[in-house]
Amino acid sequence: MNSCYEARRERIYDWMAQEGIALVMFEDTEGRRDTSIRWMTGHPGDALLFLAVDKRSLLVPWDINMAKLLADTDMVVPYTEFERSSVTAIRSAAEYFKIPFGSRIEIPSVTPYVVFLKYVEALMDFDVVCREWGATEEVAELRAVKDSAELEIYETASSITNEVITLLEGEFKSGGLKTETDVALFIEAEARKRGCEGTGFETIAAGPSRSFGIHAFPTYTGGPFGGQGLSVLDFGLKYKGYTTDVTITVAKGPLTKPQETMLAMVEKAYTLALEMVKDGVYTRDIAVAVDNFFRKSKKAMPHALGHGIGLQAHEAPAVRSRQDNQWQLRPGMIITLEPGLYDPEHGGCRLENDVLLTESGPRVLTKAAIVRL
Repeated sequence: MNSCYEARRERIYDWMAQEGIALVMFEDTEGRRDTSIRWMTGHPGDALLFLAVDKRSLLVPWDINMAKLLADTDMVVPYTEFERSSVTAIRSAAEYFKIPFGSRIEIPSVTPYVVFLKYVEALMDFDVVCREWGATEEVAELRAVKDSAELEIYETASSITNEVITLLEGEFKSGGLKTETDVALFIEAEARKRGCEGTGFETIAAGPSRSFGIHAFPTYTGGPFGGQGLSVLDFGLKYKGYTTDVTITVAKGPLTKPQETMLAMVEKAYTLALEMVKDGVYTRDIAVAVDNFFRKSKKAMPHALGHGIGLQAHEAPAVRSRQDNQWQLRPGMIITLEPGLYDPEHGGCRLENDVLLTESGPRVLTKAAIVRL
C-alpha cells in the first residue's frame, strides 16, 4: 500500500464521520470525469470508488489488469461483476460493507436527475444524498493544497517542462520549427521521450495571424509559427498524472508600437501578480489588481488571471476577479499566473508560469518567457 493514498483517503473518512455519511461513491467515467479517484487510489482509468465510513475502500475498475498493477485500495472488483451498472455496483457495495438501513449514502454531485432516481429506487432502504457541496467538492478543496508526494512529482514535471522550453527557444531562434504543427508535435515527442504521459491538454500554437484569440481554434494548424509579429504557445506536460501549464509568446520584429506596448504591459502585470503571491492573500485581490493595472491604460484582460493545477489543467484554487471567488492562498498551492492581452489587428500576448507557494514565499517552478527574435 502507498501511504500517500491511504493518508488522502483517511482525510475523507474523517470528513464522512463529521457529515454522517456511511458510504460515498466517486465516479470517473465517460461523460462524468473525476480525477479524484486517481488522487485517492493511483488508478488512472475509468472506475467507481466506494469509501465506507469504517475506513474501507472498494475500487470497481473497467480495466482490472491495470487496476491490479497501479491501484492502491483495500479491494478491487471488476465492473463486469456488477453487470456493468453503477446502480448494481452501489447496491452491492452497500451490502458488502454492511451499511445499516437508514444510513446516508452519497453519490457524485454531477449525477443527472434521471440517474439519481435510479439510485433512489435501488437504495430505498437508505437516504441517498446528492448535493452541490458534498464529497466531490470536499476532495477538490483538499487537492488544492499539494502534499509531499505531489510536490515531488511537480519537481520532475517542472524540470522536464523547463528542458522542453529551452529546446523550443533554441528551435525558434534557429528557425527549426516553421509551422504550428511542427511546434505541437515537437512538444509531444520531447515530452514522451522524457517519461511524460503526454501533454496535459491540447497544445495551442497560434502564429501571428491567429494569436489574437485567447485559445486559438483550431488549436494548431499547418500555418506558420514564429514569423513577424506575435505568436502564442500554450502547453503543459503530464507526468504521473499531474500537468504543468505554461504560455510563451514569441515576438519577432520589427514590431508595431501597439505590439511593444502589449508586451511591456503583460510583463509588468505578471511581475505585479507574482509580488502579491503570499500566504493568506485572497486570489481575487491579485486578479483585481491586474485588471485595474490594465484598465489604467484602457486595456482589458478577457480571461481569469490564473488557476490551480494538478491532476487537471484547471482546478482549485481559482485565481480570478469574480465576486464569488473566496479562495485564499496557502502554502502547498500551485497556481498559474497568466496575464494576457489580445487585439484582432496586432495579435495576442500572454505570459504564463506555474508558481508554488512555500512557507517562505512564492517559487516559480517553470521558466516560460516572452522570447524575442
